[in-house]
Amino acid sequence: MRDLLRRPASPGPLADLEAAAEPARDTPVAELELVALDLETTGLDPRRHEVLSVGWVPVRGGEVVLGGARHLPVRPRGNVGDSAVVHGLTDDALASAPTLEEVLPEVVTALIGPGPVRRVLVAHFSRVETTFLGAACREAWGAPLRVPVVDTLEVERRLLRGTPHAAGAVRLDACRVRHGLPRYRAHSAVVDAIACAELFLAQCAVLEERLGRPVVLGDVRS
Repeated sequence: MRDLLRRPASPGPLADLEAAAEPARDTPVAELELVALDLETTGLDPRRHEVLSVGWVPVRGGEVVLGGARHLPVRPRGNVGDSAVVHGLTDDALASAPTLEEVLPEVVTALIGPGPVRRVLVAHFSRVETTFLGAACREAWGAPLRVPVVDTLEVERRLLRGTPHAAGAVRLDACRVRHGLPRYRAHSAVVDAIACAELFLAQCAVLEERLGRPVVLGDVRS
């Protein structure tokens, strides 16, 4: 397993990402290149389930760059099954969409910023995004996805530390309500990515007030 994790990627976008510089842990968040990203899938296990759509939006200079948002539907190898009840993506709607192998180069390239530098992946319950994209990268280029990650669910848990709260209090929608953000329709990959990006900036504002200094990557990195 250790050899697999260290194995360099075959030439392509993943190798380009690995060649990009990784941001230092003391880099202020306002100076980071970040990408909030969300996947809609048929389930939570990348060994059995499939990606159905990918959405992302850049975050730069403390702002969500809506002009850079992307939403890519993905045609699965199998059928969407009961997951359509959650996200509304049906077999018919995805019949003419590209496959994950076809959209993956654009997704990985979106994680490379000017410099080049590795952009920080921001996601809520990031295990879904990192495991599904990691498995896809291993299949396509023989190596896992290696990027710095910020999980807004974990950041919220830290903010709530010492405060009694229900298990559902760290769901994306509940977190947004707590930070005074508007409610969006859930389970659209790009809408959830934007919702996650806005939540992260709100969390950073709270953290900055508590720390009495600008938030740096090391304060929030998973």
